Amino acid sequence: MQQKIIVPIKKEVRDKIIEICNKFNNSPGELINVLHQTQGFLGYLPAEAQELIAEQLHVSTATVYGVVSFYSFFTMNPKGKYPVSVCLGTACYVRGAEKILDAFQKELGIKPGETDKDGLFSLTSLRCVGACGLAPVALVGDKVYGRLAPADIKGIVKEYREA
Repeated sequence: MQQKIIVPIKKEVRDKIIEICNKFNNSPGELINVLHQTQGFLGYLPAEAQELIAEQLHVSTATVYGVVSFYSFFTMNPKGKYPVSVCLGTACYVRGAEKILDAFQKELGIKPGETDKDGLFSLTSLRCVGACGLAPVALVGDKVYGRLAPADIKGIVKEYREA
């Protein structure tokens, strides 16, 4: 079994997380808001940040972890500069979303939940974007790409690599 190495949080990061907690009066009822702003600042929620938030809000680390792991919006892994999310909801799935996900995996060289070695792209799947009429759909950041075919993926990735 591989042992996890905990890296201490840098002082400026620690101070910013404490500032975020203070902004919400260190109230346990504001945990989701604190997590949301902390993830906005860091890009993800590493264990060390979760432990500091638990300490500041006077809740258990298990409580913080439970919220982070329950809500799909939160991530404990760093995301790439361009997060790619492929919809696997019913409409997208029946119109070939698995092939779109496979094409992204092949083009990026990563699996869902991973970030590429350059830190440019991370890949995830989600259940519904709410753009069923455009199925199959993928998001790159906040931009929606609809009516996708596997052949489209290479061009989409190229667009972001050249940006």
